Amino acid sequence: MKKLSFLLAIGTFIACKQEPKKEPIVVNYPATNKVDTVDTYFGETVKDPYRWLEDDRSPETEAWVKSQNKTTFGYLDKIPFRTDLKNRLEKLWNYEKLGSPFKEGDYTYFYKNDGLQNQYVVYRKKEDGKEEVFLDPNKFSEDGTTSLMGLSFTEDGSLAGYLISEGGSDWRKAIIINTETMQQVEDTLVDIKFSGISWKGNEGFFYSSYDKPKGSELSAKTDQHKLYYHKLGTPQAEDQVIFGGTATEKHRYVGGRVSEDERFLFISASVSTSGNKLFMKDLTKANSPLITLLDHTDSDTYVIDNEGDQIWMVTNLEAPNKKIVVASVANPTPENWKDVIPETENVLTAGKGGGYFFTEYMVDAISKVYQYNYDGKLIREVKLPGVGSAGGFGGKDEDKEFYFSFTNYNTPGSSYKYNVDTGAYEQYWKPEIDFNPSDYESTQVFYTSKDGTKVPMIITHKKGLELNGKNPTILYGYGGFNISLTPSFSIANAVWMEQGGVYAVPNLRGGGEYGKKWHNAGTKLQKQNVFDDFIAGAEYLIENKYTSKEFLAIRGGSNGGLLVGATMTQRPDLMQVALPAVGVLDMLRYHTFTAGAGWAYDYGTAEDNKEMFEYLKGYSPVHNVKPETNYPATLVTTGDHDDRVVPAHSFKFAAELQAKQAGSNPTLIRIETNAGHGAGTPVSKTIEQYADIFGFTLFNMGYDALPNQAVIKEFKD
Repeated sequence: MKKLSFLLAIGTFIACKQEPKKEPIVVNYPATNKVDTVDTYFGETVKDPYRWLEDDRSPETEAWVKSQNKTTFGYLDKIPFRTDLKNRLEKLWNYEKLGSPFKEGDYTYFYKNDGLQNQYVVYRKKEDGKEEVFLDPNKFSEDGTTSLMGLSFTEDGSLAGYLISEGGSDWRKAIIINTETMQQVEDTLVDIKFSGISWKGNEGFFYSSYDKPKGSELSAKTDQHKLYYHKLGTPQAEDQVIFGGTATEKHRYVGGRVSEDERFLFISASVSTSGNKLFMKDLTKANSPLITLLDHTDSDTYVIDNEGDQIWMVTNLEAPNKKIVVASVANPTPENWKDVIPETENVLTAGKGGGYFFTEYMVDAISKVYQYNYDGKLIREVKLPGVGSAGGFGGKDEDKEFYFSFTNYNTPGSSYKYNVDTGAYEQYWKPEIDFNPSDYESTQVFYTSKDGTKVPMIITHKKGLELNGKNPTILYGYGGFNISLTPSFSIANAVWMEQGGVYAVPNLRGGGEYGKKWHNAGTKLQKQNVFDDFIAGAEYLIENKYTSKEFLAIRGGSNGGLLVGATMTQRPDLMQVALPAVGVLDMLRYHTFTAGAGWAYDYGTAEDNKEMFEYLKGYSPVHNVKPETNYPATLVTTGDHDDRVVPAHSFKFAAELQAKQAGSNPTLIRIETNAGHGAGTPVSKTIEQYADIFGFTLFNMGYDALPNQAVIKEFKD
């Protein structure tokens, strides 16, 4: 390890001093047909020449995908160090990874990956400590593309239901097994989507889904979610609709959860990804009525626990940073709620276990954790192992010990066993990885966005980095849906930093790092704030000599793909490389596919009104690719089975770029086959993707060899 650290240091020095060079690769793009499709919005006509690419089942689209991949992989094959990157990723990835244990019935279960297994394996052991494989998703399919996407046990642990995804799709199948015999106990349930399994005793369970759409199940619109009850031993066709089956109960997202004491069913209903109604049913009484806890979608509220006739909820109703409240079963509506743990200036994430609440607060995206009793009395602050992100604080009511995890950008995730009574904890598991965190450092800075807003950003890199403007840098962002980007370790990013790379993550508006106000400041007619924040982050890195335009890449996925697409079309002069992944890129039509209409809280839709249409059209990446413009080298990535952000977004954007790119920078699209939005992607495919992304990035920054050859030489030796 000392030898490797020494070589790493040499490699960083080499990366700073060498002048990169490379011969360009000539790209001949496949021809993409145009059609005369025109839509009219509030009297304005908008052309959509690549509408035909929305048909994911057509032979023409299939042929286009094949021709684009042939061109893209023909280019990537010529990058001289692509194989070296793949080999290094495989070597660093190849270490044992262990999830935090959890107890079900007589067994303790945990997820483990030996290193390069495509999917994590579920193990279990009894008190005698003998381990055995419980579920091995690597055997679900030959190519590793069928993944385990959910696992739920009955209270006594005798039955389990698990969900599988095939080819990365959001549609799931449910398989119910006896945990002792491992035998399937009934027919497989099909066509489940955006759902878990919540058991009611050993009799049956609740799950959610949509009616199977007409047309393509990968792209057709789905907007009426229903909560079902499945009684074991009966056909799925006889499953009872509990909520969502009528016009008055129509919502895009419906979920049901049985309380730990199995007394109540709590039902959440939403029309978008933000805001929910809340209901409950008393499961101890036959045909009990639906009781309303919250009859509007002006907040995000959920039940965290119940005891006797009291119900505790986490809510941001009139509390943008969230708080915990309590109410009685007899009077559960908001006017009767009482604060237990009031709102603070920092955003709350809450868990419970062992008879306590655990509150995690984000302080400038960094975790702080406190333990409270159910009366709201502070028991203690949990002093974390370092500065970073903690997770997993919680368990069952009777648990006296549970496990939490800790990580940051340069520290691989470790797990700790926590005693709820004493507050003491000890390290349970630490990975053995060929990476030395002490060689790297993270710095949090605050920069000023266009309108004067202060935005935090964490910058991570090798110690001793020379601020000379020549460091290859990835600026990664998301900025939406109240999602917070907190420090976490990535094997791929470790390889990037080994090569002298800088990895920078700003906490943009639209995210949840500073609560609901921060989220709302990046939605609808304020969405441009997100792009301005990202642009200002890039300018900060350049002004402070971390990098320069020639060595800057911007990257993001899903809503982050929109971020990259909007930024590169607004400021193509700002970066050398753009990496939009599974992006929402056609803002006039996103709501017409699958569950896309549920994103309207963040985006609005082109059908809302003329102002919203014009605003969306003003930044929609597909509609803002301009002729005779020199765009950065672009590698669009998507999956042909992505039924969340359908690949047509990426197809149309790539076609526009290829038709209008004025400069010599390549504009390519890499389409992963038999893959979806990202979750459950096999490790082998993930490694190949990162080798291609990093290879493309460095090659288009001018490198004809890896910046840090010492690392690769050490690996080869």
